[in-house]
Amino acid sequence: MTTRSIVIHVNGSGVQVPAGCSVAAALYIARPPGCSRRSVSGEPRAPVCGMGVCQECRVVIDGLQRLACQVAVREGMRVETSV
Repeated sequence: MTTRSIVIHVNGSGVQVPAGCSVAAALYIARPPGCSRRSVSGEPRAPVCGMGVCQECRVVIDGLQRLACQVAVREGMRVETSV
């Protein structure tokens, strides 16, 4: 069984990801993983809870601030991690 892939744009770069995965998973695939939040030392934070409670996966998707773990990717989507 093969998984269909789509292309989304992360910070302006095209990234091929599995169709139907979450934006959080796509950001992990994109490398370097990370969302808009930064640690005290300046390192990018990543999703912690995977269900939207921690708010660590905040990004801008097609111009709207969203939680990456709660949004499924779609072809051509634009994701910005530096909000």
